[in-house]
Amino acid sequence: MCFFAAGDPALTASTDIAEAVAHLRAADVLPEVEPARQRILEFIDQHPDALHRSCLAGHLTGSALVVDPTRGRTLLMLHRKLGRWFQPGGHADGDANLAGVALREAREETGITGLRVATPAIDLDIHEVPAPEGTHLHLDVRYLVLAPAGAIAPGNHESLELRWVDEAGLAALDPDPGTVRLVRRGLALARPRSTG
Repeated sequence: MCFFAAGDPALTASTDIAEAVAHLRAADVLPEVEPARQRILEFIDQHPDALHRSCLAGHLTGSALVVDPTRGRTLLMLHRKLGRWFQPGGHADGDANLAGVALREAREETGITGLRVATPAIDLDIHEVPAPEGTHLHLDVRYLVLAPAGAIAPGNHESLELRWVDEAGLAALDPDPGTVRLVRRGLALARPRSTG
């Protein structure tokens, strides 16, 4: 894994959908996630505008599993609109550098400074999102993001609450299966860093 902070040239925005495809192909995912990779790549082939919200069938998003590796915990947010616990993340809005999208969204939604995003992505997910313009798909490319030790998250208007949880505390939040899979994978990947 390689880690990048805000402002690193590796996170420079791009409008080239081929860069998003490269992020998808490079993602280091569990075997059960491979079908999602294929579905997202097929979706992009059929929808070359998948980086934009104007693609009403669905669009690419970048998510960040924010982890404090020194404490073995991750930060989840109770999403204001959806009423469920999720990792920070959001729409690509034309930016094909999905690692940069994930880091931007993590900084905006948590308020934590000093975050670092790891590449390649560690998980992929496809989920339906209800919206006034109609239910659509979020084709989510998910990255591990390391927080500074003891980081405090003031959050923003998009969440009702932010909560640091370890794997044992995850069940109390009743997250969807994709979030559970992401948290377990991210905490496992971050764990060795806490001992070094």
